[in-house]
Amino acid sequence: MTQRTPAARRGRPPGTSARELEVIALRLFTERGFHETTVDEIAAAAGVSRRTFFRYYDAKSDVLWNEFDAEVGTITEHLAAADADLPILDAVREAVIAANHYRAEDVPELRMRMHLLSSVPELAASATRHYDAWERAVSAYVGARTGQPADALYPLAVGRAVLATCRAAYERWSARADADLTVYLDAALRALASGFADPAVSEPGD
Repeated sequence: MTQRTPAARRGRPPGTSARELEVIALRLFTERGFHETTVDEIAAAAGVSRRTFFRYYDAKSDVLWNEFDAEVGTITEHLAAADADLPILDAVREAVIAANHYRAEDVPELRMRMHLLSSVPELAASATRHYDAWERAVSAYVGARTGQPADALYPLAVGRAVLATCRAAYERWSARADADLTVYLDAALRALASGFADPAVSEPGD
């Protein structure tokens, strides 16, 4: 859900980025299959060495989570800088929207990514770790705001509810492809903050 290149490890060669490797890997995974595509093939297509690939990613499966993991960092940064007088869910909504950049024209690439993540067991299994990190970023903020541990009931409930709401917005947006993702995230998170009151649950564009 945002495009931001992770901090480079030492020895990064000029002209190569995590995003470039991600795009190449996604294309190869789609054309050849995830298991049939090797790290060496991804590196060769990018014009870099296998060693360079592992300067950016610890495993082949991590390539598809590049932008999602960067989003966690962006959300954390925005929450750390949030106005303390802002209601908690308003601060969370603003941070989530600030971390996302997807437009309708990005949907084809994201649909390929979603298909791989849902159809390859190894990738589906890796999702838990990444979703947990996203959830913990929100729960940690809520805990700090309320003076509770991040794994206390309220912070944990908010973190999980926000993640589920954002995933619903993402899936609905990718199905319709009629606006920027932020339109759907804003509507869904406002509905969550209202307790899903009747006036708040209309579909964007309706």
